[in-house]
Amino acid sequence: MLTLTENASTVVKTIVDQSSEADRAGLRISQEAVDSPELQVVATEEPLPGDQVVEEAGARVFLEETAAGTLDDKVLDAQVDDDGGVQFTISQQPEQPVT
Repeated sequence: MLTLTENASTVVKTIVDQSSEADRAGLRISQEAVDSPELQVVATEEPLPGDQVVEEAGARVFLEETAAGTLDDKVLDAQVDDDGGVQFTISQQPEQPVT
């Protein structure tokens, strides 16, 4: 399942808190096709039917079905530049040791 860094959680909460429905709102990530390299990110008031909901540190991210499969073993991070622009990055989750 997608995990969020502390920075990503903070940025998502900041974006969502601007919504009138902040208690149910989240950031929705979607992907047109499995082989498409592009992901669309938009703040939305609630998940759509079929969306996977990821909640971490008070941040809510809604993953459309195709995007959920693509991001299953990934980490979402976010940075804010000096002008207030947000850039999200996705990386591979670290390997878990086998016990």
